Amino acid sequence: MSPFFNRLSKLAMAATVAFAALGSQLAAAIEEGDMAPDFALQASDGKTYTLSEFVGVRPVVIAFFPKAFTGG
Repeated sequence: MSPFFNRLSKLAMAATVAFAALGSQLAAAIEEGDMAPDFALQASDGKTYTLSEFVGVRPVVIAFFPKAFTGG
């Protein structure tokens, strides 16, 4: 088997395994109106915050800017 097809078959196998692993995650995806699961994120101030810290205290807005200031 040529090196190209060997690498291609390895890539296809990795993609198949990744798809199978993500399949269960996609089935458990949250829907509109569902309660958000607890999570932790690092803020721009360097501190890590969890959603559970703010439940019942104040509304939470998560602003996500993919590729912001990355030059991509």
